[in-house]
Amino acid sequence: MLAAVKTNPDDSTRNHLLAALPDEDFARVNSHLELVSLELGQVLYESGDRMTHIYFPTTAIISLLYIMQNGGTAEIGIAGNNGLVGIALFMGGDTTSNRAVVQSAGEAVRMEAAALRAEFKRGGVFQDISLRYTQALMTQISQTAVCNRLHNVEQQLCRWLLINHDQLPADKLVMTHDLIANMLGVRREGVSVAAGHLQDLGVIEYSRGTVHILDRKGLERVCCECYKVVSDEYDRLLGQYVRRNIRR
Repeated sequence: MLAAVKTNPDDSTRNHLLAALPDEDFARVNSHLELVSLELGQVLYESGDRMTHIYFPTTAIISLLYIMQNGGTAEIGIAGNNGLVGIALFMGGDTTSNRAVVQSAGEAVRMEAAALRAEFKRGGVFQDISLRYTQALMTQISQTAVCNRLHNVEQQLCRWLLINHDQLPADKLVMTHDLIANMLGVRREGVSVAAGHLQDLGVIEYSRGTVHILDRKGLERVCCECYKVVSDEYDRLLGQYVRRNIRR
């Protein structure tokens, strides 16, 4: 069980969706939030589990993984400080078919399911933001499937690095080749070759399980169109609430 403490407004507003709420709505929502620290590899819920909380990452990044019967995994989505985890709770269900696991350690604020549903039923900005984010996440999931099917490992790696980079305050990602391969559903050797080529191009530096983004614009040029499709759709849906990512 996660150790949780009462959150304060400064913690909650590090999540861009929560920060976009009008003052009155934010105060009401924040009264139901609690702060949790999340460790790398920690599982928030498994496929088929009854979900008890919705999570709004602030400094952590959560990966949504699909688990095959043979144990194979592939990442279908990522949620960080511009998103939330647990859309099933307001979309009509208590369970989901994927696993939510902490991909980058940090913090999140969470709300119990009953409080979430009560707030969602009020309508207004909270409901609108939640539904718009859900559509943005659906775009990310579908574009990830297209990218994994049609694009090479290097392009997939670029997309994945850029989406993760959007969620972090620094240009450093703590990720091993094994972890990245597991997320992309590809062989570790393929990730090593792709990362090596990107390093030769001078867009990243990889050392001891840490990826440093040296040239974001260069990384975007090497990437396929999938990252731009996902980021543009997020901006289209949520731009009126969340300012455009300063990295882009």
